[in-house]
Amino acid sequence: MTKKFHRAFGVYGIIGNDEGLVVIKKNGGPYINRFDLPGGSLEDGEGLQSAIVREIKEETGLEPDKLTQLGVTSFKYPWSYERWRYNQHICVFYEVVSSTGDLNYSVSQFIGQDSLGAVRIPLEKLTIENSSPLVLKAKDFLQKQRIFDPIDWTYDEWKVLKRSVF
Repeated sequence: MTKKFHRAFGVYGIIGNDEGLVVIKKNGGPYINRFDLPGGSLEDGEGLQSAIVREIKEETGLEPDKLTQLGVTSFKYPWSYERWRYNQHICVFYEVVSSTGDLNYSVSQFIGQDSLGAVRIPLEKLTIENSSPLVLKAKDFLQKQRIFDPIDWTYDEWKVLKRSVF
């Protein structure tokens, strides 16, 4: 049997420091009911930087005014979705150096919105039991003096949570 991979592509923002990270409360996909990074898919013809600014504003209420692209990596794990048995999530990471606005615990809901709002969580409270692989990559980045490791991460198992961690 061949492995059938669904491929997702998106842009994601790291907003934090060695004490805490801004995360969204995820309401869809394989990371539902976990903390995830703000970000997501590009709209038709949209550039990477425009997409990350839009996604962060929609999902957190913050508006990035200075960004640095860190690199690209992917996360692979088993996930049954439609006809696929595995997921490969390809991610472009940005560090949000500065932003304006207020962090919104709840955000406007519309078709395609998969964030319930944003919170800032201490790094030590972010684990595989409550966070997406993207959050764990961001935590690693913040704990390693802001050095981004582009190595892909593969999980032999992935559990979609039925109950919320928020």
